Amino acid sequence: MNTQEGTTGFAEIIGHADIIEHMQNAIRAGKISHAYLLAGEKGSGKKKLAETFAMALQCEKHGIDPCGQCPSCQKALSGNHPDILYVRHDKPNSVSVDDIRGQVVSDVAVRPYESPYKVYIINDASKMTPQAQNALLKTLEEPPAYAVILLLADNADMLLPTILSRCVMLRLKPVSDSEIKAFLMNRLHVPDYQAEIETSFAQGNPGKARKIAESSEFMEMVENAVLQMKRSREKEIYEMVDAIRAMTAEKQNVQDYLDIYTMWFHDVLMFKATAEIDGLIFKEEAPAIRERAAVSSYEGLEEILKAIRTAEDRLRANVNFDLTMELLFLTMKEN
Repeated sequence: MNTQEGTTGFAEIIGHADIIEHMQNAIRAGKISHAYLLAGEKGSGKKKLAETFAMALQCEKHGIDPCGQCPSCQKALSGNHPDILYVRHDKPNSVSVDDIRGQVVSDVAVRPYESPYKVYIINDASKMTPQAQNALLKTLEEPPAYAVILLLADNADMLLPTILSRCVMLRLKPVSDSEIKAFLMNRLHVPDYQAEIETSFAQGNPGKARKIAESSEFMEMVENAVLQMKRSREKEIYEMVDAIRAMTAEKQNVQDYLDIYTMWFHDVLMFKATAEIDGLIFKEEAPAIRERAAVSSYEGLEEILKAIRTAEDRLRANVNFDLTMELLFLTMKEN
């Protein structure tokens, strides 16, 4: 198990207070279900929640939080706990029936080596084939008293209704902007202005927030995109298309640029409506935002935001890149 900054416990998790409370209440009452399904997008924190819960269940201090110090916690932290088992799969896009039979079904009859529970963490559970799910079903229907199965799924809709009905469903909601910003500033030491941008970009996903905060290229990309927006009125359309093609050539990150354009024009719209700088994401660009707000109407700004959404749809549908971006930049110039 990889803990972040070497610390442990539910307090280290960003957001998800309702799920943490559910887990701690179950530990406190000694009423642990045999199967839990943690459902949420990639980077939302499913693995961290599952690992912390598993560690707390096995902790020798028997509290509602793992102590991080006892031999059991130390083994869990190093990824060597004999009774916390990760189900691995060789094929990147599917968890096969053999994976489930070999690592769960045939193993679950063996009692825990040294702990009260035997915990199975099945990451990528939504990639289980129907055969794998049916194989798991028998264990979920008649589990031994010590078994706890934690299914982690990016897309719970891929699981059979029979599996869903036998799990306690814990849906991860987006984490609040204030919690993500506090995490970026206090734990990753990101400066305020940068944290504001990265928080908006993360859209409630702590894993995404961490990833972009640790990327040296992210703020460089933001600066490029903002520079483009600031010059969008005087630049020729073909120059803007050439620029974004060059910027996204190797990295295939045009969606990130479109997200930044959206954030930028939301700021312009916000400033036009309130004349307040406080609520802006790009506070340091207030003069340019003020200037743009003065020349664009409310309707024009709504048109631009709509055009960005249309560009996203067109690129997903593989419409020609140059044509898509030309139409977008034309809308920006006209409004």
